[in-house]
Amino acid sequence: MEDKTYLTKNGFDKLKKELEYLKKIKKPQLSKEIGIAREMGDLKENAEYIAAKETLGHVMGKIIQLESKLSTAKIIDKDKISNDKVCIGLTVLIKDVETKEELEYTLVGTDEVDFAQGKISINSPIADALLGKKIGDIVEFKAPAGIFKYKVLKISK
Repeated sequence: MEDKTYLTKNGFDKLKKELEYLKKIKKPQLSKEIGIAREMGDLKENAEYIAAKETLGHVMGKIIQLESKLSTAKIIDKDKISNDKVCIGLTVLIKDVETKEELEYTLVGTDEVDFAQGKISINSPIADALLGKKIGDIVEFKAPAGIFKYKVLKISK
C-alpha cells in the first residue's frame, strides 16, 4: 500500500469535491431515508430500512477512505518537476523497439488512472520500468502478455 496518495491538483480537487458531496448531500439524504423507513414498522423485515442502512455504511466507508487519501496527498506540481527523466505527473512518448508503434502515457497516482486518456498508474509494470529513465533509454519489462522493449522518445509536462 502506498504511504502517500500522489495526485495532480485536478485530482485532489476532484476527490475533495466527492468527499464534500458525500458528507453534505448523500449522507444526510440517507439519514433521512432511514428515518422514513424506520417509521414503517418492524425493522427486521423492512427492506427499505435495511437497504438504506447498508448504503449509509458504504458511504461512511468511502468518506473515511477519501479523508485518509486527502490527508496523505502529495500534490504533484508539473511546473516544479524537471522533465529530464520520467517521473509521476509527466507524459512520456515511447516506441516499441520491435513493432515501431508509438505510445504516449502520463504517469499518475492510482486515483487518477484513466487508460482511455493515456493516464497509467505509477504502480503498473510499464510505469515502474519507465520511472527514472531519460530520452534515448531502452526500457524492458515483463507483463502477462510477454516481455516488451520500448525506447523513450520524449518526456513532457
